[in-house]
Amino acid sequence: MTATATAADRPPLAFSTKLLYAVGSTASAIKLRSLGTFLMIFYNQVVGLAPQTVTLVLMIALIFDALIDPLVGQISDNFKSKLGRRHPFMYAAAIPFSLAFFMLWNPPQGWSEQALFFYLLVCLLTLRFCDTFFELPHSALAPELAKSYDDRTKLISLRMLFGVVGGLGMTILAYKVFLKENPDGSGGVLARDGYFLYSLTAAALIFATILISTRGTQSQIPYLRAAPTRQITFKAMVTEVRQTLNNRAFVVAALTGMFVAVATGARNGLEIYFGLYFWELTQSQLAALVTISVAGGAIGMIASPHVARRMGKKYGAIFMYTSALTVGVAPVVLRLMGWMPANGTPELFAILLVETMINTAFAGGTAVLLVSMVADVVEDAEVKTGRRSEGLLMSADNLVKKMVSGVGVFISGTILAFIGFPEDAKRGQVDPEIIQNMGLIYLPTIGVLFALGIACLFAFNIDKDKHEDNLRRLGELAEAGEAAGVLDGEDASSTPGVTGASAPLGSKA
Repeated sequence: MTATATAADRPPLAFSTKLLYAVGSTASAIKLRSLGTFLMIFYNQVVGLAPQTVTLVLMIALIFDALIDPLVGQISDNFKSKLGRRHPFMYAAAIPFSLAFFMLWNPPQGWSEQALFFYLLVCLLTLRFCDTFFELPHSALAPELAKSYDDRTKLISLRMLFGVVGGLGMTILAYKVFLKENPDGSGGVLARDGYFLYSLTAAALIFATILISTRGTQSQIPYLRAAPTRQITFKAMVTEVRQTLNNRAFVVAALTGMFVAVATGARNGLEIYFGLYFWELTQSQLAALVTISVAGGAIGMIASPHVARRMGKKYGAIFMYTSALTVGVAPVVLRLMGWMPANGTPELFAILLVETMINTAFAGGTAVLLVSMVADVVEDAEVKTGRRSEGLLMSADNLVKKMVSGVGVFISGTILAFIGFPEDAKRGQVDPEIIQNMGLIYLPTIGVLFALGIACLFAFNIDKDKHEDNLRRLGELAEAGEAAGVLDGEDASSTPGVTGASAPLGSKA
């Protein structure tokens, strides 16, 4: 903290500032949704790479993430600048993030499969690295901007609402505008030409939302925690990482997020295959499903703070998570049992619309509560370690999710390869046995992964009372640190028990 501004001096966070903060989630949401929806079908069916090749690139990118994410998180926790700990990284990400996204969807034509493999690898590594530079510091701002148990859920709900609108909104534009299917069946997601304007528009939105959100929250820098003044060795940094992450609530939340991310990655990787080949939907119908999912996700995210107040975050997440799983697998189960209307009928599409609305509402609410639960670990870890480590905790949580979401896409590619899904497949012309096998393998895979995530949630041990107790204890430490600084004429970061890692809340640095 600076000598002239403390967290206690900050006026209530204006709604306009909340909006400007929340809009930043659009950038990563566009990237995440684009990769989850179109990457496999683009590089497999359009570019011509085998699904195993695409998944191999994803696995290599995950190893890269494993090395870089915790490092960026720890560095941002301890970075000193006139723009604070987070904003320099966010500004630096804007241009390379946008360029890498654009390049990913515009590979050179006529290159060999080996050359395209390396092109895809370089683009993905660059994209993930730049996404980390923005997303980790941006998500780490939430626990500082909103400290109370309920206000934090509201802010994260707003942030994720913008993510849903941005990510799914760009997907709708892809289906309806950039990758629109022509009446004669030409064009669509299997035509290369539309990806140029799609990627150019998405890259421009990524660039704009990063700058808007970063500039819009810059006024809060004087009230945010400053990096500690100290020197730290690599060995000490590793020790701090181990101590901070050795937290039961964090481990539980990370494991839950891991299973959710694997299941979501597998589901998203197969989503367009189910839409085009399992249900034989048109692209207009796929766009309608995405549109209704925006509304469903928004409903769930708006409802999540109310659910958290009534049930608590843990039991609210368990309820919404279980409901999302049940509703989400129901249509595939009913189809395999022969109880769904035939493909191409209005009845089938109506059922899928209702399922999508309800499923995305529960899934969106679950996502908000899970992120808010991770944010509550920040104060719990600070009480136990004496260090404020939002960046490290968020980076570790994001790392787990990104790593295993790639595993989810790897699973989807493995399923397609195992059932022998053909290249250049036409809607309505794929062997029915292949389609049935896709559903039969999909159901137990998704069901087991989601069930494991639900089971993990029961072990989470931070509720509203414990969070408020953590805030009370940190307030007492801050008052003691300030008193010691006045008496001793020293920086409060030297207060015994704080270990010089980070000054207590409200102290000078």
